[in-house]
Amino acid sequence: MNTDPIKLELYKNMLTSVAEEMGVTLQRTAFSPNIKERLDFSCAVFDNTGKMVAQAAHIPVHLGSMPLSVLAAIAHTEMVPGDMIALNDPYRGGTHLPDITLVAPVFSNGDIVEEESEKVRSLKRSGRRIYGKDFSSHNPSERTARQIKKPVFFVANRAHHADVGGMSPGSMPIATSVIQEGIRIPPIKLIRGGELDTDLWEFILANVRTPEERRGDMEAQIAANRVGERRLREMMGKYGATEITTYMQELCAYASRMVRARLREIPNGRYTYTDVLDNDGITDAPIEIRVAIEIEDDTALVDFTGTAQQVQGSVNAIYAITLSAVFYVFRCIAGADVPANAGCLEPIRVVAPEGTVVNAKFPAAVAGGNVETSQRIVDVLLGALAQACPDQIPAASSGTMNNLTIGGYDVSRGKDFTYYETIAGGMGARPNRDGIDAIHTHMTNTMNTPIEAIETNYPMQVAAYAIRRGTGGAGKFRGGDGVIRTLRLLTDAEVTILSERRERGPYGLQGGEQGKPGRNVLISDGEEHPLAGKVSISTREGDVIRIETPGGGGYGKKGTSNS
Repeated sequence: MNTDPIKLELYKNMLTSVAEEMGVTLQRTAFSPNIKERLDFSCAVFDNTGKMVAQAAHIPVHLGSMPLSVLAAIAHTEMVPGDMIALNDPYRGGTHLPDITLVAPVFSNGDIVEEESEKVRSLKRSGRRIYGKDFSSHNPSERTARQIKKPVFFVANRAHHADVGGMSPGSMPIATSVIQEGIRIPPIKLIRGGELDTDLWEFILANVRTPEERRGDMEAQIAANRVGERRLREMMGKYGATEITTYMQELCAYASRMVRARLREIPNGRYTYTDVLDNDGITDAPIEIRVAIEIEDDTALVDFTGTAQQVQGSVNAIYAITLSAVFYVFRCIAGADVPANAGCLEPIRVVAPEGTVVNAKFPAAVAGGNVETSQRIVDVLLGALAQACPDQIPAASSGTMNNLTIGGYDVSRGKDFTYYETIAGGMGARPNRDGIDAIHTHMTNTMNTPIEAIETNYPMQVAAYAIRRGTGGAGKFRGGDGVIRTLRLLTDAEVTILSERRERGPYGLQGGEQGKPGRNVLISDGEEHPLAGKVSISTREGDVIRIETPGGGGYGKKGTSNS
């Protein structure tokens, strides 16, 4: 079938609009402020082999890793119309436990029963090669050539739930095992043939601190997938599954060609960079992350050999997170016009040695790997690429999501509560302009929780919310400033902070200075008590938590000409 370039653009936008409408549905029907206010969720569309073909402009750390969830769902279960698969287990397709993913198959309008061909199986294998993981060994019934009802597409969404059980409210604990972090959900059918598995549903809700909020958020996720499924079926009614599938494949091929063209513009060579995480929250030892990027014509090898072994604390990242960071960085340097789909990774090979902090093995704790280590992986990737194309790469941004979880019993409302937020910081200065103040950067793309929403939903008052002036690194162009967020607690509560860049500020480039590190402070009975970057404490009514986030690094030597 010859493809029409105009149709290709139309399909790119139609498929993206499906993911965007899924996101609007999820936001508007969710219960928790974390989802409906902060927009801590992502939605995407996949072909029948599990390759991502379209996404909304949601959260990079979700979107780059979600394809492995879809592959896991395909491998572990045989789906029929009306099914929906839930999962969050990091070692079976998930990332960290608060991120629950729902995957729904989309069947043709006639629910055609056909034989799975060798061509389809070959496409599935090629998808697994792109993403670097093969879950087929977990499949209890390997599919051979036989009559099956074959999905033609998949839709999926991922949402960060403010609590999924575990040893501390908010499920982002200072843990030493994933088992301590919350309930683990392997790929399992939550909905079977259109009917909710109420036993499984109640089992999940029985293991969280805020079941009604979780119920509402998961129902919103179900609704989002149903909208995506409906829109794709409407498209099939107009254009047919064959044409849509063809253009999905062409969109991936187009993205691959564009990334290859961009790689050809980068000088061939080997570019290395090393940076560290402050610590793992258990010991004070810094954790080294190394990368070597080898550019050869229109391909790239991204090799994390030499990175520290996995650690006791929860900053271990599983492979999907590392892959997600690579996807994000190369998608950024390729340009805004490149479709964000599986084709972006086709020219790139990722080596992440198993058992390291960038490809952890069970039962390593991983809550912070998703939110903190992902940011440092981006920092080392950009640090390496800055050597290859120095006039295009910004200095380091804040390099942390500044995770804050607070939970306890809300006496005034008569129920348990769990609050979760990531707090913005400073963006790194760019080669031609200053960084941006008070903004989420790189692997996070959420909003803040408005003051009104915090005080309406939680037993807390926002005592201060301001730009942390003077924290961006100096240079020809200065780094963006961080944020001060101060919360007064109106009840006794458990507080956990997972943050980075408290020991060392974000790096500057080309002579620019580093940004100022962040600070965490407890104010109790009028006295300030500095807190570690990763800490879990019990607080009393009236205590105040102040989070001061890092500024971004500066770019270029201060005082040099802008010409």
